Amino acid sequence: MSSPIPFPNIDPVMLDLGLVKIHWYGMMYLVAFGLAYWLANRAAAKPGSGWTAEQVSDLLFYGFLGVILGGRIGYILFYNFSQVLQEPSYLFRVWEGGMSFHGGLIGVLLALAFFAKKYQKAYLVIGDFVAPLVPLGLAAGRIGNFINGELWGRPTDVPWAMVFPSGGAIGRHPSQLYHVALEGILLFVVIMLVRRLRPVTGVISGVFLMGYGIARFTVEFFREPDAHLGVLSMGMTMGQWLCMPMILAGFALIVFAISHKAKHGVRA
Repeated sequence: MSSPIPFPNIDPVMLDLGLVKIHWYGMMYLVAFGLAYWLANRAAAKPGSGWTAEQVSDLLFYGFLGVILGGRIGYILFYNFSQVLQEPSYLFRVWEGGMSFHGGLIGVLLALAFFAKKYQKAYLVIGDFVAPLVPLGLAAGRIGNFINGELWGRPTDVPWAMVFPSGGAIGRHPSQLYHVALEGILLFVVIMLVRRLRPVTGVISGVFLMGYGIARFTVEFFREPDAHLGVLSMGMTMGQWLCMPMILAGFALIVFAISHKAKHGVRA
């Protein structure tokens, strides 16, 4: 049996400027937003895209706001409400980690609804435009989790098992990297391949919802459940329960989009 790999022990503070400290976790969010900005403008620049530079800027602004507010509020509500009751300042200490994808998704969906009304664009058209922008950003965020040494996996003796500073002196799945591979890189590749097929409006949004839900549901089998929540009913974690509606909604959206043959006549 091979010995587990020691955690690289990366300083979570990327740059210490005295009064200002730049954390790797925050930097990963900037990387995520930068990737989204690049991909969105590249897609908008294609002939007949139906998107202007102004619309892209507004869309990303509303989307980023939804991610940050929804992600933090969602984390507090879904995973750690008790700590905020004890330490109200924890709500604002985002550099320590603690963002919920599902909360961020709700925030983004609300932001897209506002954008759709402002620019009179079909909601699913916007969803199909946004979906390819998300996975690589998710990968960047999970790398931030890895650098922070948080959200590690369950105990294991696989050759790539790693000992995390806050996870005890035992080998664990580096589940943060599983997230990077499945819900980040693989999901991005799948969405881009589907987009090349020029499916009817709504399919790409459905593929994203179902794809992320399946990827996250799978990784949860290797990720250590939150200590204060543990495994919930039917042997599933909170993350898995939150993914179930996504998988069902994604599948239903794909079926709906194909059966109605793109009601607005717009292809992704």
